[in-house]
Amino acid sequence: MIALGCDHGGYSLKEEVKKHLEERNIAYKDYGCDSTESCDYPIYAKKVAQAVASKECEQGILICGTGIGISIAANKVKGIRAALCHDCFSAQATREHNNANILAMGARVVGPGLALKIVDTFLDTEFSNDERHIRRINMIENDD
Repeated sequence: MIALGCDHGGYSLKEEVKKHLEERNIAYKDYGCDSTESCDYPIYAKKVAQAVASKECEQGILICGTGIGISIAANKVKGIRAALCHDCFSAQATREHNNANILAMGARVVGPGLALKIVDTFLDTEFSNDERHIRRINMIENDD
């Protein structure tokens, strides 16, 4: 299951992502927001990040205007590796090398066509399980 979240700036793109996931028969849970009315992105970033960190959902997708704020907020939750991606190469690399578990995008940065390709790349790319990448992820995860 994929956790979805956005603020008002990402609402329209989140709705496009939902349709795309439905077409691909990928289950999702929408954590909001539910309109283009102004709201605070940290609320939705935290909900999605907690769902992924608790394993309620396997991965997450977060969208705000730039993707920056919502990814910063998500990364405050222990166990989350949210990656801001505005191209397919970054989406592939962050899954292969960082085992990122949340994709963040900016709706004012990428259009829906590219955004859906980024989503597909992120969801379809597996972690490499390379020893050096595992070592680096462990270094990120450790508090010391």
